[in-house]
Formats: sequence, C-alpha cells, structure tokens
Amino acid sequence: MTKSKSVETVETGAPGAARITWYVAEGARFVLAAGHGAGGGIEAKDLQALAAELPAHGVTVALVEQPWRVAGKKVAPAPKTLDVGWRGLWPALTKPGLPVIAGGRSAGARVACRTAGELGAAAVLALSFPLHPPGKPEKSRADELLGAGVPTLVVQGGNDPFGKPAEFPKGNTYDLVEIPFADHGFSVPKKAALSQDEAVKRITDAVVKWTGMLSP
Repeated sequence: MTKSKSVETVETGAPGAARITWYVAEGARFVLAAGHGAGGGIEAKDLQALAAELPAHGVTVALVEQPWRVAGKKVAPAPKTLDVGWRGLWPALTKPGLPVIAGGRSAGARVACRTAGELGAAAVLALSFPLHPPGKPEKSRADELLGAGVPTLVVQGGNDPFGKPAEFPKGNTYDLVEIPFADHGFSVPKKAALSQDEAVKRITDAVVKWTGMLSP
C-alpha cells in the first residue's frame, strides 16, 4: 500500500492552531493519531519511524503538533490545556471515516490516555509513557494509563527514567513491549547489545503486530 503526505492546520479554539501531518495509506483500516512530548516535536525517531512504516500495513498516520509547538513556544502548557487542544483537533482526525487510534509519546501518550474514552478512540498507543517524574516513583500516573478504557499498547525503554517496564502495574488492561537498553527517547548506548536501528525496528514491529490484531 502506498502513502501520500500532506499537512493540515486545524483551529482548536483557545489553545490556538494545531498542525497535522498526514501519511495516508491506500485502503487504510485505521488512523493512528500520534502526538509529541513536552520537550520535542514530531521529529522524534519513534514517530517518524511509525509514519514511514505503518501506511504499508493499512494504517494512516497523523502526526499531531500541539498549538504551543506550532506557535514556537519552548515549554508545554498544563495537561488540561493539552487535552483541550487534542479535543479541538479530534474532529479533523475522524474525517477519513476510520476508527482512530489515539497515541503519542510521553506527554502525548498521557493526553491520549486521558481523553480516549470521551472521544471514542478505538485504542491507545502509549510510547514512552511517563509513569512518574524521574526519581519520584511515588508520584505515579498509572491511573491515567489504566483509565484509558480501550485496548492499549505501551512501548517502553528498558532504561527509561520516567518508568522502567518492571515498575508498571501488573494486570491485563494493557500490553507492554520493552525496548532493551533504551531511554525515554528510545536512544540506546553505543555499546549496547542492540543497535539504534534495531531498537527502532522493534518499536515499529511491535506496533505493526498490535494494529494488525485490532478489529476496526
């Protein structure tokens, strides 16, 4: 399945204009809407890899830039404001008439989890879910993840200071795939037994497999 790329600006109300970069798959079964983290944009290696790979597997990818990022600001606003922006752009994500998988990395994953139920997301993809601030495991955000209420895949670096895989609550409310040696940005040390390219491929392979098992 081939893909085409386009960019769309969407007004979200008070937060301002958001931007969606579409990677459209022919004969798509789903749209994966993926937001960025609080410290970066859609240039993140995991988001770019998914945009390059998933359309060949019947998933249109929509990489979402929150209004603060579009406006050129360096610091993300409060979580509630991020949620407002996400809600405001959601209608644009549903225009293809396909089930939407809400997703994102880090802060974007939290937004997807918090809003999945109310927006009618088909599933949630949480990349580098920030389970807690670094060094503060007592400040857990597990309730956001567990409250998504839809099929959820967490892809987490083995050395993520925001929450290592073993720290996540046990249960069958979500699936978790570990990327060995990887940090919060899925970077791996040069001396690791896993190359950077192999680490990224593990991410895309896991998401391709998971989306292939979802029912539209």
